[in-house]
Amino acid sequence: MPTSHEQMAERLRDAYMSGAISPLRDGLAPTDINSAYAIQQINTDYWVSQGRRIVGRKIGLTAKAVQTQLGVHQPDFGVLFNDMMIENGGVLQPSLTLQPKAEAEVALILGKDLTMSDPTPDDIADAAEYAMAALEIVDSRISDWKIQFADTVADNGSSAFFVLGDTRKSLTGLDLYTCGMAMEINDEIASVGSGAACLGHPLKAAVWLAKTLVSVGQPLRAGDIVLTGALGPMVTLNPGDQIVARVGGLGTAKLTYGEIS
Repeated sequence: MPTSHEQMAERLRDAYMSGAISPLRDGLAPTDINSAYAIQQINTDYWVSQGRRIVGRKIGLTAKAVQTQLGVHQPDFGVLFNDMMIENGGVLQPSLTLQPKAEAEVALILGKDLTMSDPTPDDIADAAEYAMAALEIVDSRISDWKIQFADTVADNGSSAFFVLGDTRKSLTGLDLYTCGMAMEINDEIASVGSGAACLGHPLKAAVWLAKTLVSVGQPLRAGDIVLTGALGPMVTLNPGDQIVARVGGLGTAKLTYGEIS
């Protein structure tokens, strides 16, 4: 008997406490986008009913190479909840994660709703009150990160936690295309990239998200946080790691993964 969407959603929720699970291929085709988002929505509705508050969205799979690897030609998105945010320079306890990785990103904080059906990068820039450097801690509830596209979508875009940096910058005159990124782990360079690596431009990624969310009746709203996608390769974390993301023009975002020995 096929596994239902509700059953797969429950398996993913249980994995947060009991540990990573096998891929959802017994009931979910690798590129079944509609079913994957339906499972994600079931868990979003469940978590909201339990008191979690939605504060924005994250964009994933913004690198063309990763899209090709997973057999798709578009990014994906997940939901950001209030309890995912860690203060800049804060500590994330390893007991709260399964197999975490860090990504450096540009975050946008919206000052206006984005309800138009076909927004442009200029519309995004106009709606964004400011931009910030950010760290996203992604974490898969699927064992060994053996994910297909539908797995990561159903698993809320493999989202876990995020950190917003120390500087808020207006987008006026800000070049998010050529801005460089360097992420350090324990004072050593672990990942480098640029705004151009994020779907060609972080604002282009945000255009895709805004358009997609309007099409499903869940438009971005003023006050929402948008994590626009990785600027470079993600890096596996180990307990005691100190992570610093430096994004040109936007300052730094910092996190310690577990107590420093």
